[in-house]
Amino acid sequence: MRNYIAFIHKDPDSDFTVTFPDFPGCLTAGGTLDEARVMAQEALPFHVEGLLEDGDSLPDSMTLEEALLADPANRGAVAILVEVPAEEPMIRVNISAPKGALARIDRYAASHGMSRSAFLIQSARQIMQRGA
Repeated sequence: MRNYIAFIHKDPDSDFTVTFPDFPGCLTAGGTLDEARVMAQEALPFHVEGLLEDGDSLPDSMTLEEALLADPANRGAVAILVEVPAEEPMIRVNISAPKGALARIDRYAASHGMSRSAFLIQSARQIMQRGA
């Protein structure tokens, strides 16, 4: 896994916008700070997946200092780290689940700073590690 910096910016008349200094073409947004954080954790791995599928290599991640110096607008933003797989490309799958269960999963995941996908993968790994 690799960590990359994301900056969450807020303009008075817009949602929270997320930019990734190591991936200039990748951005996302959310209506709240928490939603923007969750969207960042989904957007960057998806972007990286496309790069890896195209045979591109991932850039080295900037340090926080390098990212702040690269764009003065980043100095007023909230910085977070987003983890992405370095070697293994991600694939999209469809599952069927009761609507209420998905709503509970989404609430739990969001309250713990995760996307639905991250929560389901983490939960599955924990169960498999226990040998269940």
